[in-house]
Amino acid sequence: MKELTCIVIGGGYAGINTIKNIRQLFHDKSAQYKLKLVLIDKNAYHLRKVLLFKPAVRDKEIKVPLTHMFSEGVDIVQAIVKKVNPKQKKIQLEDANGHTKSLNYDLLVLAIGNDLKKPDFSQSGIALTSTDASTKIREKWQANLKKASSIHDEETRRKLLTIAVCGAGISGIETAAELAYYAREDAKFFGIDPTTVNIHLINAKKRLFSNGPEKVGKKLENKLKSLGVRVIHETKATTLENDILTLSNNDTLLLGLCIWTLGMQPHPLLHNIGLATTPEGYLNVDSSYRVKEAEGVYSIGDCAQISDPLTGKKDGKTCKEAIAQAERLANVILADLEQKPAPHHQSFMELFCFGLGPEDGLVWIHKWGLDLILTGKVGNAFRKWTWSSASLISKVKEDPVLNDSLSKTMRE
Repeated sequence: MKELTCIVIGGGYAGINTIKNIRQLFHDKSAQYKLKLVLIDKNAYHLRKVLLFKPAVRDKEIKVPLTHMFSEGVDIVQAIVKKVNPKQKKIQLEDANGHTKSLNYDLLVLAIGNDLKKPDFSQSGIALTSTDASTKIREKWQANLKKASSIHDEETRRKLLTIAVCGAGISGIETAAELAYYAREDAKFFGIDPTTVNIHLINAKKRLFSNGPEKVGKKLENKLKSLGVRVIHETKATTLENDILTLSNNDTLLLGLCIWTLGMQPHPLLHNIGLATTPEGYLNVDSSYRVKEAEGVYSIGDCAQISDPLTGKKDGKTCKEAIAQAERLANVILADLEQKPAPHHQSFMELFCFGLGPEDGLVWIHKWGLDLILTGKVGNAFRKWTWSSASLISKVKEDPVLNDSLSKTMRE
C-alpha cells in the first residue's frame, strides 16, 4: 500500500482543525489508506490570534505548542512555504536559518490565514498584529500610568490617560472593552481616579456591527458605554503626529496611546506562491475547496475565497467558519480519493460572538428567521467556549451542561 503524504500549511484555526478532522475521519480507514500527515508553520506554536488583546492588558499566554496539540501521528515542520509546484506536486520551504529544501506531497492543504492591516501613514501608535505588539501596548500603558501618577499638569495628565482604538470590528470592540475594564483597574493601583481614564473607539461606519441587525449594534454600543468607552462613528483616523490623532471629520484627540485594529487583508505570500488567486488576492477555489488548476491542492480559511454555490454568498473569515470548513474538507479529501461525489460548501449559520471584558459577552445567532441574543454571563461563557473549541482546547471552565448545549447549537 502506497503511503500518501498530506501536507497542511498553516497552524492557525483552519490548519489545526483540518489536521484534527483528517485524523478522525481516516482513523478507521487505515486498511485502505496509509496517510502521513505533515503540519508546516513558521512558528512552533498555534497562536490564538483572536485573543491578541488579552496580553495587551494582562499576563496571558495565547500560544499553544503544536507538539502539545499533536504529540504523535503528525510531523511538525517549522518553516515558511515559498512556492508550490502543482505539476510536480512539490513545495519549496525556507527554515528559520534561511535554508531551503523541497518536499513532495500527494495532498496539500493551504490554510495560511490572513495578514492584519497596519496604517498607511507614519505613526507612533501600535497595530495589534502580534504578541510583541500586545506586549508593547501593555508596557506603554503602564509607563503612561506611572508618569500620570506623578504629574500635576492637567493637560499632560489627561493626554497620558487617553487611549484611542482605531477600527471598530470585532477585534476593536473586544480590545476597547477589555481595556475599559483593566485600564481602570490599573489606574486604581497607581492611585489614579479610574474615571479620568478616557477610551475612544473610532468607527468608520454609521453604527457598530454592520453585519447584523441594528438592535445588536445598539446593544454593543450601550455595553461599551456602560464600561466607559466613547464610540465615534462615521470617521477615520487620518494622521497621528506628536500624539495628536486627526480624524477625517477634522476633530483631534490628544493621546497617550493609540491602538490600531484595522482588520485583515490577503496574505502577501499568496501573490507569488504559484497558485491561482482571485482579483482580491485570495486563493481561487471551487465549491469543494479545491484550488483551481492544481490537482490534489485544497484551501480553506482566511486565505481562500469561499462562496456558497447556491446563493453566491461569500463565507465569513472568522474561526467559526474555519472549523466548519475543516470538517467538510476532510470529507472532500476522502471522497476525492475514493472517486466519489464530494460535499459542497454550505454557508455557516449567522453567528457572531463578542467578548466585552472579562465578565461579559454578547452572542447573536440568526436562525429560522429569528434573532437570538445572549448577553451577560451566558454570552461570556459562549464566547469563551468558541475561543477554546477553535484552538482545540477541550478543558473549558464553564458548566459542562452549558458546554454541551453550546456544542449542540454550533453543530446545528
